[in-house]
Amino acid sequence: MISLKRWPKVSELREKLNRKAKAEKTYRFYLLYDKVFRKDFLEAAYAQCRNNGGAPGIDSKTFADIEEDGRERYLAELEEELKDRRYEPQPVRRVLIPKPGQPGKYRPLGIPTIRDRIVQQAVKLLLEPIFEADFTDNAYGYRAGMSAHDAIEDVATNLRSGYTEVVDADLSKYFDTIPHRELMCSVERRIADPKVLWLIRRWLKVPVHETNKNGKIVITGGKHTKQGTPQGGVISPLLANIYFRRFLVAWTKFGYDRKFTSRIVNYADDFVILTRRRAQPALQAAKKILESIGLTLNTTKTRTCEVWKESFTFLGYTFGVQYSWGGRRYLGKTPAEKGVEKYRETLRKLTASDQTSKAPQTVAGNLNCVTRGYWNYFSLGTTVFLRHDLDEYLRERMTIWAKRKYKRPRKRKGLKRSPAKVVWQRVEAVRAMLVYGRDIPRAHHSREALARGASAACLA
Repeated sequence: MISLKRWPKVSELREKLNRKAKAEKTYRFYLLYDKVFRKDFLEAAYAQCRNNGGAPGIDSKTFADIEEDGRERYLAELEEELKDRRYEPQPVRRVLIPKPGQPGKYRPLGIPTIRDRIVQQAVKLLLEPIFEADFTDNAYGYRAGMSAHDAIEDVATNLRSGYTEVVDADLSKYFDTIPHRELMCSVERRIADPKVLWLIRRWLKVPVHETNKNGKIVITGGKHTKQGTPQGGVISPLLANIYFRRFLVAWTKFGYDRKFTSRIVNYADDFVILTRRRAQPALQAAKKILESIGLTLNTTKTRTCEVWKESFTFLGYTFGVQYSWGGRRYLGKTPAEKGVEKYRETLRKLTASDQTSKAPQTVAGNLNCVTRGYWNYFSLGTTVFLRHDLDEYLRERMTIWAKRKYKRPRKRKGLKRSPAKVVWQRVEAVRAMLVYGRDIPRAHHSREALARGASAACLA
């Protein structure tokens, strides 16, 4: 979330909405729609979308195109559309993102047009502080001031406190299976403005365009759609949090937290239940609640484990038995192997033979960006030996790239070969450009670095 200092009235209104929501737990908000098309809200929404970047939607319009034609004019036209109720969401462009380490499997990503992203962001600016007052403390995903690292540390703290039997849960296609009717009931519990509710319903039922293998566009979704919210839409993470709150509240309401002596840690559609010797009954209870609200667990990935005997992975970290220098066993965390391999694979690609034509500054810059992103996120827990191994691998890959680029040509008549000493001087100069894992502070030493590094979770 960008700073709203440039738009003080937006920030002030958000604070008022949050205070009101906290003070009156059953209050329903109305007369919100006129704020959506306010100039400062649209400007703040545009700035946030511009900062996030992202690919264009089905209209192929980019931020560069908008700014070339005039940003002020573009926002003024959008303001008039919203004010006159002429605004109509455009179809979403769907792309399939390969899942790391799962050949042939893809994650569908719905990309709205920039125009729709701006309006969704303006609505999100209004709704976020209202629902933030209702979210539970153990929900960490997509919330200001909270990060994946907070969720990871919460899990580690509970393990140390004796909650060592774990339900490692995996929801089956959560974003695609959220039922619209029940979701809107959750939204309407706080929002009474029919125009804002109309916008959300239209976004949920917008057509989805997908290009198949033959290059033809296949249209799905539309007004008859009864479930799912496009993963990739600006408003989708907030809607996902609003709906999953049902499960977190029900867990406490039915007394399962006391019955199973359990703690839940949730980040977006990932969650774990940590218990004291009651993991299997807790899993059955969770399954029952989820099915009652139209969600299902992925039975092939959901499991229970006792952490002293078997490790589990959550948000890219593996939790399990670790050993101190003195040989003492304790429960700790370390970056998961899948993320490590993904990092290695990225280094291989950036130093492959097809990268030799690039300037050393470019290659080193790309490597440094990846290394900083990886270690800003994966710096928690036990990493001493891993840092050493990955730093050596990074140095080795850069050496291979530099030797390939500056290799001595075959001896030919009339062609003077570069002395080996000169080649190695060039190699050393290139390696000196690198940033290594040992150079990057641990996340708990740098809160700013921790926040920046959260985006590197994609390496998990």
